Amino acid sequence: MLEGLSGTVLGFDFGERRIGVALGETMLAIAHPLVTIDTLVTDERFAAIGALLAEWTPVALVVGLPTHADGTPHNMTRLATKFANRLKARYSLPVFLVDERYTSEVAGSMLNDAGLRGRKQKPALDQVAAQTILQSWFEGVGERA
Repeated sequence: MLEGLSGTVLGFDFGERRIGVALGETMLAIAHPLVTIDTLVTDERFAAIGALLAEWTPVALVVGLPTHADGTPHNMTRLATKFANRLKARYSLPVFLVDERYTSEVAGSMLNDAGLRGRKQKPALDQVAAQTILQSWFEGVGERA
């Protein structure tokens, strides 16, 4: 995935209520949690994303693609794909989709290991899930939207 790309990449864990965002650099290929966008208002979501893009000037965007455990699509698959297509159209950056099965479980486990349990995880869970998605992309998983 990194072929021909050099610089900052933002990763997104899309949800109907919250969007987790992670940040990484292609040279290091290490993802870090960044922020959670928590609003149902589409214009507010894209204003927050626009501000992140202005601040970090990414060379690409990565969006987690949710599916059932067997890989078949469901309603959130369609919504995440629509979100990825909107990012691509709005910001004219390459957008990649990454299978996000089990990322929430991995994120929860990582937060447990860090000592955050139960309700204390909620503020960080989406951005750590985005970190897991972006790290998967750095490791060569994903496809272009």
